[in-house]
Amino acid sequence: MRRFLFLILLTGITLYSFGQAQPGDINGRGLSFIPDYTFKGSNLAGWHSLGGADWRAEGGELMGTVKPGSNGGWLMLDRSFQDVNVNTLLKVNGDAEAGILFRAEKISEGIKGVLLSLKEGELGVYSITIDSQGKELQREKLRSAGGMIRLAPPADPNASPTARGGNNAGGPPRRPTGPTLPFQRPQSGFLAGDWNQIEVVLDLNILRSYLNDGNGPGGAADEIVGKFGPVALYVGGTGEVRFKDFKYKDLAVRYTPKEKTAARFEVQQLSDMYYAWSSAAADFNKDGFIDVVAGPHIYYGPDYTKFSEMYMGNAFSPSKEFTEVNCQYTFDFNNDGWPDVFVAPPFGNLYINPKGESRRWDKYSVIPGNINSEVTVFADIDGDKRPELIYGTSGAGGGLLKYAKPDPSDPTKPWIAHTISEPGYFMAHGFGTGDINGDGRIDILNPNGWWEQPASLNGDGLWTYHPEAFARYGHRGGGAGGSVMAVYDVNGDKLNDVVTSVNAHGFGLAWFEQKKDPSGKISFVRHMIMDDYSTKNAGDVTFSELHGSTFADVDGDGVTDFIVGKRYFSHVDTYLDPDPYGPPVLYWYRTVRNPKAPGGAEFIPELIHNRSGAGSDVLAADLNKDGAIDIVTSTNRGTFIFWNVGTKAKTVAKK
Repeated sequence: MRRFLFLILLTGITLYSFGQAQPGDINGRGLSFIPDYTFKGSNLAGWHSLGGADWRAEGGELMGTVKPGSNGGWLMLDRSFQDVNVNTLLKVNGDAEAGILFRAEKISEGIKGVLLSLKEGELGVYSITIDSQGKELQREKLRSAGGMIRLAPPADPNASPTARGGNNAGGPPRRPTGPTLPFQRPQSGFLAGDWNQIEVVLDLNILRSYLNDGNGPGGAADEIVGKFGPVALYVGGTGEVRFKDFKYKDLAVRYTPKEKTAARFEVQQLSDMYYAWSSAAADFNKDGFIDVVAGPHIYYGPDYTKFSEMYMGNAFSPSKEFTEVNCQYTFDFNNDGWPDVFVAPPFGNLYINPKGESRRWDKYSVIPGNINSEVTVFADIDGDKRPELIYGTSGAGGGLLKYAKPDPSDPTKPWIAHTISEPGYFMAHGFGTGDINGDGRIDILNPNGWWEQPASLNGDGLWTYHPEAFARYGHRGGGAGGSVMAVYDVNGDKLNDVVTSVNAHGFGLAWFEQKKDPSGKISFVRHMIMDDYSTKNAGDVTFSELHGSTFADVDGDGVTDFIVGKRYFSHVDTYLDPDPYGPPVLYWYRTVRNPKAPGGAEFIPELIHNRSGAGSDVLAADLNKDGAIDIVTSTNRGTFIFWNVGTKAKTVAKK
């Protein structure tokens, strides 16, 4: 699992992201944090200059010009940090060099620190030493560091100088071979003479930067380079540098809200350990009560206080490990009247119910080949009342979309896999099923569009592909695609629409309104529900890492709603994803049909819980058979039931 996710990291989410502004558009880039400070002034209060540059402030801009005969100068913030998040727009005119200095620590020679340098043709991160007058004495490129770690290991003393220095400059994205997809990675290179957005995260000994909402230079900022000190802006070369909307957040201070459960729900925590990112429900012991399975454990209804082990369970470390249960399902696969359990991804394991015997369950690996999608969907697509697994695989020529059916003679044997797409259309995140075109057959969706089920599934032919951008590339270098994609009629026009997270490791929730012209041609219009911290979002709710979702009629009004939460520490305890320490919230978005709203509908966010989040999916089921949909999550905070008690209960806040 770890190897698979690390491969995804290297090949898919370390490059370039959504939200790319066009040249000259200074308002089109994203913001991944709530700033402690934003410069909006017209004077230099709170700053002081050092070295050979003239600095001035005007209308929220900080402008620096190198003095004749000088090699550059600094504008020092009168505030020191160790770990910090910075976001600013900058413009480099002429042959100037722009820079941001971190941890400007005073030493006997003057000042040392970590410099992020940006100029046409050269981007990099350096250790730097300047004298007490601001003159540069030494500059050395930092060694490369990053990826799915928070603390970079020490430098290899046997590595060559080139390897130690690394190559940490951003550049144009690698373009994979394969088909032309409906959305592409944005170009996010440095724009000389125009506005660029730079966001920097310096945490422990890793500096990560994101240029124009894509990957930028980064490296290992060890303590010897600088431990603690002010942030400073830099101008060098010849010409002018301008910084606009300079923002920072002190990462030394984090926030955990008081626990809150919404009035509609009562929370019951089944486990406070991290075992799984998914759960399922069925009457496993046939006593008439619905039970919950989450990873290795089955919790028995009606009180869910007793549980047994389906297989040997080991709790995982949220900071360092990934569970081996991304999605979990239940069905009576062998037709013996006892519900079984199926887990996929990453492995595709079937656990056969021992029919009440007090022992662990027998396991069978049933999916041939690899499951390379982080999310799967388990749905009856062919109408035989037996669900199939919809998933993706990688391989030569690009990934494939597939579905797999149990062997009718023996479900413990390898299942029968069917390919529905050409190579190159698979993505790790985002799957959905539903009747898009109204022909009564279930179609399959992913971030690149939808595949129309043919009139007959005899044989093994490919399905007709309809390109559509149901996702976008992720904020700060993330991948693309969400979690479970919902297909239902949002606005009441008798056409099925699509509701989905557009980026599982970034920001974005949207619904896609289906349009059908007189000839019957189908298209979709995107309506954003929630974006990042730079936008106005429904209910003023903003959170990242929308990796787990589902859909159901939560309030019983006859209209389906969307349920989604934050997968906290989605790439373990690192700053690889934006806003990783934002509260692990779980929301349901009430679908409200409103002719005055864009597309004829709006989504009203209502909190379920603010201290648990979501896993890789969310379970919506009526556990106690009272007619109300309850919600179950299994996350790195534990496993939870949220009992749907309507609006009579009062909101509970715990000190």
